[in-house]
Amino acid sequence: MLTYQQEKLLKFISDFQLEKNVTPSFDEMKDGVNLKSKSGIHRMLSALEERGYIRKLNNRARAIEIIKNINFSNRNIQNDQEPYISIPILGKIAAGLPIEAISDNTNYLDFPQSFLGKGEYFLLNVEGDSMIDAGIFDGDQVIIEKCNDAKNGEIVVALIDNNEATLKRLFKRGQQVALQPENPTYKTVIYGPDRVQIQGVLKNLIRKY
Repeated sequence: MLTYQQEKLLKFISDFQLEKNVTPSFDEMKDGVNLKSKSGIHRMLSALEERGYIRKLNNRARAIEIIKNINFSNRNIQNDQEPYISIPILGKIAAGLPIEAISDNTNYLDFPQSFLGKGEYFLLNVEGDSMIDAGIFDGDQVIIEKCNDAKNGEIVVALIDNNEATLKRLFKRGQQVALQPENPTYKTVIYGPDRVQIQGVLKNLIRKY
């Protein structure tokens, strides 16, 4: 199954080839689907190739062959002007006891920029039940805005001792940092300032039903 942006790119390439009898350049693709970076186009082309929709022809410029197309007449794929951003899925985050630090991954999800606003974001899969009273449940996905500081009371991704990452509510108590769960069965843990690094703050949540 393709994402909205992948379908949109496939349609743009197909329409472009039919109209001009040539494959669009990376810049033309980027502008055609309103992405800000060529790296996002590279990722989507790789995904389309892996799923058998296109084949990139080696040693030939602007050479992409569409192998399998979609009946776009029955789908609501439009060349709208709203820009999309690709957000990396970095793995699991503990809403419970801290787990090993999040690590990079090659998977991405696309979101309208208006959904999030400006900023740099990443997405994590929640594991655990320590934040259930904040409406964050095991299996949810959280969208995190990258930053290295946060206000009291914000829900943050905190890296502990450069090794373990956890999702908790942050409170600063003098020189100490308190990471508070939202589940009475878990205890607030207080750390010295040198032990905790803020990786980002919670901006949104995705739940699959």
